Amino acid sequence: MSAVDAAHVMSERTVLRRFLFLAALRWLSVGFLIPVFVLLPLDRGLTLAQIGVAASMQGWVVFALELPTGGFADSIGRRPVQAAAVLFAMASIGLLVVAHSFVAFAAVFALLGVYRALDSGPLDAWYVDAAQAADPAARIDRGMSLYGTVVSLAIATGSVVAGGLIAWDPTSRVDALTLPVVASLVVHVLSLVAVLALMSEPPRHDAEGLRASIRAVPRTVVSGARLLRGSRALVALVLLELLWGLGVGTYESLLPVRLAEVTSGPQAAAAITGPAATAAWVAAAAGSAAMPWLGRRLGIGTAGVVSRVLLGLTVVMMGVLGGLAGVLAVYLACYSFHGIGGAAHSTLLHRNATSDVRATVVSLNSLFSQPAGALGLICLTALAGGVSVSAAMWVGGAVLALGAPLYWVAAREAPATDPQPSRESAATA
Repeated sequence: MSAVDAAHVMSERTVLRRFLFLAALRWLSVGFLIPVFVLLPLDRGLTLAQIGVAASMQGWVVFALELPTGGFADSIGRRPVQAAAVLFAMASIGLLVVAHSFVAFAAVFALLGVYRALDSGPLDAWYVDAAQAADPAARIDRGMSLYGTVVSLAIATGSVVAGGLIAWDPTSRVDALTLPVVASLVVHVLSLVAVLALMSEPPRHDAEGLRASIRAVPRTVVSGARLLRGSRALVALVLLELLWGLGVGTYESLLPVRLAEVTSGPQAAAAITGPAATAAWVAAAAGSAAMPWLGRRLGIGTAGVVSRVLLGLTVVMMGVLGGLAGVLAVYLACYSFHGIGGAAHSTLLHRNATSDVRATVVSLNSLFSQPAGALGLICLTALAGGVSVSAAMWVGGAVLALGAPLYWVAAREAPATDPQPSRESAATA
C-alpha cells in the first residue's frame, strides 16, 4: 500500500458511521419533498397531466445517463462524483423554490434526473472500498442492512417534519407548501459539506478510464440483451420491474392528490401526507424485515406473488374508499406489501445473477423501471386529470398485480440459496 493510500485508510467502524451519516442526509432531503412534490405544482397552477409529463423528465434523463455515468466514479473517484450529484440536486431544488411554469418544473425534474444518474452508486461503492481497505473480511451485508434501516428512518423523519412545517406555517413570507422545499435545500448544502469532509479516498486521475467507460456503453447494452435472452428468470424479473414502474405512481405520486379529495384541500393533504409517509416507510421497513420469514414458510416465489397481488389490491382500495381513515389504512398496508415485494424481488434478482454479471443485471433492472416510471406518470396523471384520481388508481393497481405469477417463474429458475455477495454487487446496490 502506498503512503497516499495508507493516509486514507480508516477503521471499519469509522467508515460505517460516515456511510450511514451521509446516507441519512441524502434521504432526509427526499423525505422533506414527499408531501409536496405533486401538491406544490398543483397549487401553482399546473394540471395533473402537466405534472406527469414534467415529472417523467427525471425518468427519461436517468435512462439516458445511467450507463454513461456508471463508470465515472470508478474513473475519477467516488467523492467528486457524489459531490457533483449533490450540486445538481441543489440546482434542482433551488429552481423548485421559484418554479411556477410547466417549463420550469420540467427543468426541475430534468436536473433531478442528472442528480439521480450521478448519485447511483458512488456512495455505496465508496463504503465497500473503504470498509474492505480497513478489513478485507468486513461484513458488507451488515452495512447494507443498516443502510436500508437508515434510509427508511431518514425518509420517515423528513416526511413528518415536512408535514409539521406545513401545518405550523410559521411565516407569511414563504408559502407553507414551499417550506419543506427550502428545508430540503438546506439539507443538501449540509450534505455537500459532509461529502467533501467525510468521503476520504485516494486521488484518481484516470481520464482515459473515463473515456473508456463511455465508449463501452454500446457493448454493455449488447451484453445486457444477451443476458436477458439466455435467462427466463431475468426476463420475468425485468417484466415485473417494468410493470411496477408503470404503476408505482399511484401510491407514490397520486396519494397526496387523493387525500386532497377526502380532506379540505392541498394544504391539509400535505400536512397529513408527512406523518402518513412516515408511518408508511416504517411499514415498508417492517415488510422488508418480514420477507425472510415469509420466504421460508411460503417460498420466495409465492411470497413475491402474494405481495404483488395485495399491493395492487390496496392501491385499488385507495381509489374506492371514500373516508380519510380508510384511505390511510390501506396506504399503510400498501407500503408493507411494497417492502415485502421489494425484498423478494431483490433476493431473486441476485439469486439469478453470478458475480461476473451482477452489476449489469442490477443496471438492467433499473433501466427498465426508469422509462416505465416516466411513461406511467404521464398516463396515470392524464387519466387522473381527465377522468378521476380513483380511476387512475384502479388502473394502476391492476397493472401492479398483473405480472405477479412471474415471480413463480423467477423462483423456479433460481438457485436454492443466495450466491456469495460480491464487492461489485454491494457497490451497485
